[in-house]
Amino acid sequence: MAEPIFLKPVLHEKMWGGTAIREQFGFDLPSETTGEAWIVSGHPNGVSPIETEKYASMTLAQLWQARPDLFDNNDPERPYPLLVKFLDANKDLSVQVHPGDAYAAEHNNGELGKTESWYILAATPDAQIYFGHNAKTKAEFNEMVDNGEWDKLLRKEPVKAGDFYYVPAGTLHALGAGVLAIETQQSSDVTYRVYDFDRPDPETGVLRELHLEDAKNVTTIPFTPAAPEQSVVTMGALKKTTLVAAPYFSVFKVEVNGDAYFTKQAPYTQATVISGSGSITIERKEYPLALGQSFIIPAHAAEWQISGDLTIISSTPGPLSR
Repeated sequence: MAEPIFLKPVLHEKMWGGTAIREQFGFDLPSETTGEAWIVSGHPNGVSPIETEKYASMTLAQLWQARPDLFDNNDPERPYPLLVKFLDANKDLSVQVHPGDAYAAEHNNGELGKTESWYILAATPDAQIYFGHNAKTKAEFNEMVDNGEWDKLLRKEPVKAGDFYYVPAGTLHALGAGVLAIETQQSSDVTYRVYDFDRPDPETGVLRELHLEDAKNVTTIPFTPAAPEQSVVTMGALKKTTLVAAPYFSVFKVEVNGDAYFTKQAPYTQATVISGSGSITIERKEYPLALGQSFIIPAHAAEWQISGDLTIISSTPGPLSR
């Protein structure tokens, strides 16, 4: 019998975090500086415990290896390829860049690279992100970094709820203060910090380490904003927006008002309820869906129904994550 795989979040405290994840989704936070909730993760730095009773003694990483049939997974020895998280930028995050697969494998003990995306859930009126840079050549980029010409180098963009950004590996980026986002990414925790606003670590009082040589090696120059082609399908109670269809993952915004019907289009589907509530029915069994809940629709599910008044951010593995 096919049934959803419900997951428990793993929470991470960050010097830039706050309480928005509790305020938006009712999560029980470990502190007033909680920056991340890893809500779908097989990564060892925050692997998701499984809530579904049938697999409740396992983590997502263990289930991926033990039951590859649930994911149409032909190689259970490789890691679960994707990671989804909530990010609460109560303060500016450090400006950073992530490597691609080849560079990460060589320089970071076989880790995956990190291409990611952001869907903005909430933003204060003056919120912004750092997205890309203004250097035209590698020499110009290196010079501006070496001289600390951050205002000249960094591109900034105002953001609002509902905005979406695709952030390929090699993109200089950071969420700014006042942004709550859901991030879909490759399952990697490799970050090269480029600029941290000269902030000391609150625990040590020492400036946090920068990774400028690695950043120079992997940053894409010149910067061209990724502009994925989006499409919308409306059918009865369903409005489904394709936010990006990319090599590592596809991301969708699924809005349901009533009863909506789905058929399998990918090996498995990751999903998180970002507003409202409802239920999912698979093989005539109904499961409640609450705000903030994350789950995986496994490979065995050929079709399903989602009912209620709710919005979901869902994602499926792209060809390079299969």
